[in-house]
Order: sequence, then structure tokens, then C-alpha cells
Amino acid sequence: CLISAMVSIYYNVIIMYSIYYMFVSFVSIDTTLPWQTCTNIWNTENCRIKPYPKLSELNERNKTMELIGLNDKSCLNKTVDDVNSLFGTSYTSYMEFNSTMLQSNVTKQCEIKFRTASEEFWTRQVLQLQETPDGLYDIGDVSIRNLICLLFAWIFIFFCLMKGVKSSGKVVYFTATFPYIVLLMLLIRGVTLEGYYDGILFYIIPKWEEISKPKVWGDAATQIFYSLGVAFGGLLTMASYNKFKNNTLRDALLVSLINCSTSVFAGFAIFSLLGHMAFITNRLVEEVADSGPGLAFVAYPEGIAKLAEPWPPIVAFLFFFMIFTLGLDSQFAMMETVISGLSDVFPYYLRKHKTLFTFVTCMIGFLLGIPQVCKGGIYVLTLMDWYSGSYNLMIVSLCELVAVCYVYGVNNFRRDIEMMLGGFPNVFWVYWYVTWCFITPVAIVFIVIMSGITYAPAYYTKYEGVYTFPDFAEGLGWLMVVSPLALIVGGMIVQSIRYGGVAKALKAQPDWGPALDENRIGRYSPRDEPDFSKDEPAGATNMGYMGEKGRPYVVNDKNGYDHRL
Repeated sequence: CLISAMVSIYYNVIIMYSIYYMFVSFVSIDTTLPWQTCTNIWNTENCRIKPYPKLSELNERNKTMELIGLNDKSCLNKTVDDVNSLFGTSYTSYMEFNSTMLQSNVTKQCEIKFRTASEEFWTRQVLQLQETPDGLYDIGDVSIRNLICLLFAWIFIFFCLMKGVKSSGKVVYFTATFPYIVLLMLLIRGVTLEGYYDGILFYIIPKWEEISKPKVWGDAATQIFYSLGVAFGGLLTMASYNKFKNNTLRDALLVSLINCSTSVFAGFAIFSLLGHMAFITNRLVEEVADSGPGLAFVAYPEGIAKLAEPWPPIVAFLFFFMIFTLGLDSQFAMMETVISGLSDVFPYYLRKHKTLFTFVTCMIGFLLGIPQVCKGGIYVLTLMDWYSGSYNLMIVSLCELVAVCYVYGVNNFRRDIEMMLGGFPNVFWVYWYVTWCFITPVAIVFIVIMSGITYAPAYYTKYEGVYTFPDFAEGLGWLMVVSPLALIVGGMIVQSIRYGGVAKALKAQPDWGPALDENRIGRYSPRDEPDFSKDEPAGATNMGYMGEKGRPYVVNDKNGYDHRL
């Protein structure tokens, strides 16, 4: 619950960004999108929308003029002496350079680092980072427009959750399917832009030297945990509303397959657009591949801006509406986890007032999100994104594995599954036993340990360079990591005291089993002594004899048969 609560606070800020972009796209339907041009008040002279020239197709004179335009003039003037000493010339001005000199290592330092119009709209208009040069030491004033959008996001979440899964479940039918249409449109457009091929190659060709770095595996684990919702509690919360004999195996396989396939599919759409961005800014793909929310709010808008008129505003609105719906799916699950989790602990007070409690919870989330809508709020968001759901997710999942496989017992777990779904071939169980009991726990421990050994402080990449978070921010980040883990330790202590020791706290309680009596079969069959004060059923004798394993059955009915209950 705590992990989902922390992630929900900053996740709804990302939804807020999509709402703002959606509004901007809607009001621009009759004109052009603000990130289609470099003539806005927030743009700088380094903003560029023209494609990078194809130098190989130009003659010497045109190539030289293009290269001069791609370099800083004052910097080129300072390299005249170095060029003369390298090439044995006696030039007095950079205007005398040829294309070879302008592409040498001497003048490489003078290349202008261009930014796309979408990149400047994101950093200078939406985030307004130019007004907060001191990072977390001064996050600036609250952005009123972002604050209003954040309030709208939380109110929308409230109305979707006020009746629980009955309301949110209906909304998801649309929000889970609509994104595929928009992703397909973006992919088709992306592969028709210049430079897309470099982006696709960067996406599909692995860098084998990176495989040996533990951080890569840690990032991959965190990504799949986020993507599948493992250890967030959302899967448990939503599954608790299923029918007892729901085919959870089918659901697990389908969700995993569709989820990972969608990620791969979306990757092609993303990196085709990133390749185009790298092409028009004369930068490497890895230099324009921003991390965090900037990817969705820089790369995709850039591709949309390249559509033929009048499509950019329309497609932009649909795209950010898609981002909005995607965010809602995740936010529904996380907030329902928090609300249901607390309501189940205090049912008498909270379950009777579900609507009011949901509203209060959403408003608390709104208030805690206000620092992230300041002009330096992206630093707060990045800090929460970096720590609130990272190491703790893996450790919580490790605790789940240990609890199920080694405390409760993997064989008991197997019998529970077979009671609900029926039997499975032994090959399935061999695979599950190996992965649950050995491979997955060992992999998680390895990733956590190696990630700790190679740990690096959190940072945020921006145009001016990399901003590294100060020590006090690191302390707050690690507090977010250990807080959920402290609850596990606290829960162990409380339960041990409540039940008279650790050994007793690790044993199942007498009422453990399916919630409904109609589902309590097999080893969960009723074992209570019968009430002899009531009349016996017609034809039954010796009612209440306790058979093998303590299970009651009726002996010698009128037909002479034994009927186990």
C-alpha cells in the first residue's frame, strides 16, 4: 500500500502533463501546435526545425556554407590559429575555411547543440527549468496552469473510483484498447521520416558490453516490475474481485504476453521518431533519447509535428488522450490498492463511507503533489521516480516468494491452485517449482546486491548538462526505499507478539482458507464437531462419526452407503 501510495503521488503528475498537452492540442486545432515552430517567446536561437543537410550531396561551396551555419561563429574565430598550425595555412578568418577544416577535431568544439522545438516547449514552457538553476535548493513558484491540471486529474480519478471496481472496471474497456490505434498511427508515420533507420538500429542492436553492467539488469528488473505491476499490490487487489475458480493461469499468461509484446511494439514507434530527432539536430540517438517522462513529451510530439496539415493538432490530441488513458489504468490499480487496503483494515469506519474516504485520499494525493508542479518540480518527480519504486519492489517480491514457497509451503500453494483450477501436467509444476523456489529468488538477490555495489546517486539529464541530486535528497530517497520494508519488519514484530512468538505467528490460523463456505473443499472441508441437538437427516444413522483425517461423514444411510461430506 505504501509503495503504491508513493508512486501514485508522482504518477498523477505525469497524467497532469498529458492533460496540459491535450488542452494545448485542442485549442490549436485551427492553427499550428506550439512545438511546430521556433518563433515562440520561450524558444532560443538554438531551436531548429529544419532537417540536417545531406552534406554528401552538396558541392564544396554549399557544404562549407552549411557547416559554417552549424557552428558557433565566435568559437570558430578562436580556432583560426589552431587550424593554421594543423593545416599549414595562414587564414585570418573562419570564412576562409573549407569543409575539411570545418569537420576537423579542432573545430568540433564549436558545433552548436541544437534542440528541437518539442524539446524547448517541454523544458522551457511546460517545466520552465530556465527559472530554477539551483535545482532542489530552489524549486521556484507553483505553476498555476499545472496546478489546475493536477487538480483536474485527481478529481477525475475520484469520480472513477468512488464506486470501486464497478466504475473503474467499465472505464478500462476503453482505456486499455484505444492506445493501440494511436501507436499504430505513430509507427506508420515514424518509419516515413528521415533518420528513422538509425533509431530502429539503435533499438534492436544490443550493446553486448552493457550486458555485464549490473545497473542494466537492475533497470530491466524495475521496468518489468512497473510494467506488470509486480509487488505493487494492484494485482492482488484486482484479483480479489475475481470468482473463486477464475482461470488465473490463463490471465497471467495473457497479461504477460500482451504486456511485453506491446512494449516491444511501442519501442519501434518511439525509436523511429528518436532517429528522426537525432537526424535534424545532428546528434546521436542516445543523446536525444531522454529518460523519464521527457520521452513521451518530447519524442512523440516531435513526430506528430511532422505530419501533414491539418493532422498534427488532431493526432496530438488523440495521442495525449491516449497517454491520459494509459496513465489512468495504472493509477486506478494503485489507488484502489491503497483505498481497499486501508478499508479492509478498518472496515467499520471506512467501508461504510467509501465515497468520502476515496475523496479524502485523492485530495491528500493532490496536496502532496503540489511541490512537483513548481517550476523545478521535475527534480522532485525524478527523485520519487528514482527511489519510491525500485529496490523496495524487488525486496518486497523476494519476501513474497519466501513467504509462499518456504513459510506457507510451495506444496500447499500447489494444492490451493489445483483446488481452484484443477490438475496440471507435471512439466508445469517442475518449471514453476524451479522458478519460484530457486531461479527467481536468486536472480532478485543478485540484482539487488550488484545494484547496491554499483550504486550511483540519482541525476536528471537536461540540455545544459547532468544535474546530480544533493546529499539531503539522497537521504530522502533512501527513506522512501526503506519505509515499506520497515512495515514488513514491523508487521513481523506485531504478529509475533499477538500470537505468542515467531513460530506460532508463522502457522496458519484455524479459519484460514477460502472465504465462502461453498468453496471450502478438500483440506479446507469443515472439521467442526456436529450439533447432536438437532434432528438427524432422514435415513441417516451414527451422524457425526469422524472419519480418516478428521473429516466427518454419514455412516449407513438407508441404502447402506457411506457419504463423506
